Amino acid sequence: MPNTYFQFKQFRVEQDRCAMKVCTDSCVFGAYVEVREAQQVLDVGTGTGLLALMVAQRSEASIDAVEINPEAQLQAQENFSASPWSARLQLFPQSLQEFAKQEHSKYDVILSNPPFFLSSLKSPDAAKNMAKHTGELLFEDILYFAQQHLTEQGKLHLLLPPAEAVYFAKLAKASDLYLQEVLQVYTYHGGKCIRHIQTYTFKPVPVPVVKEFYIREEDKVTYTSAFTELLRPYYLAF
Repeated sequence: MPNTYFQFKQFRVEQDRCAMKVCTDSCVFGAYVEVREAQQVLDVGTGTGLLALMVAQRSEASIDAVEINPEAQLQAQENFSASPWSARLQLFPQSLQEFAKQEHSKYDVILSNPPFFLSSLKSPDAAKNMAKHTGELLFEDILYFAQQHLTEQGKLHLLLPPAEAVYFAKLAKASDLYLQEVLQVYTYHGGKCIRHIQTYTFKPVPVPVVKEFYIREEDKVTYTSAFTELLRPYYLAF
């Protein structure tokens, strides 16, 4: 049975009411995206609030978080309120579509670990379906919001499986958002790529920068030095 919470160095994520628990690839995403100069950040589909909290720890930004699931809303608000950065974290308990209808300032960074699995069989767990499958939150909704609410130099960051990432990149180009960088995340040296961390801007580039990131060594047990250094500010073990 998963823990009811995940303890980081500077904050705790309670997760007993959320379908999607804290996972390694989300932690890599939250630690990797560039936010040091950002003043306004939006986390789309915040779930437990993990990404918003990780961003708050290493920036001075004001962070808005959108979440549609009622149980996750309560959990995220609980985690925000208990954190050292509660004054900079604001939860909007609604869909991105409803959030988009309101007046908002521009965001320097929009990040999302959105529903994916476009063609996978759905789980009988309704909450997990909403968290992992496109349906309540469409890729097109994210792109439309980014078009309207990213600053001119702003960045959109996505965490997606490889196949869905390729599909999203095609949709983004048609919406005048261009892939700048891809971090390909592998379970271990010699293993398979499990996720792409993508960065989009309004500026076209001839060829996106592609990097590789390995969580564990070939023995499938030892964490790589790159993973250890990236997560050192967050993980108690490092």
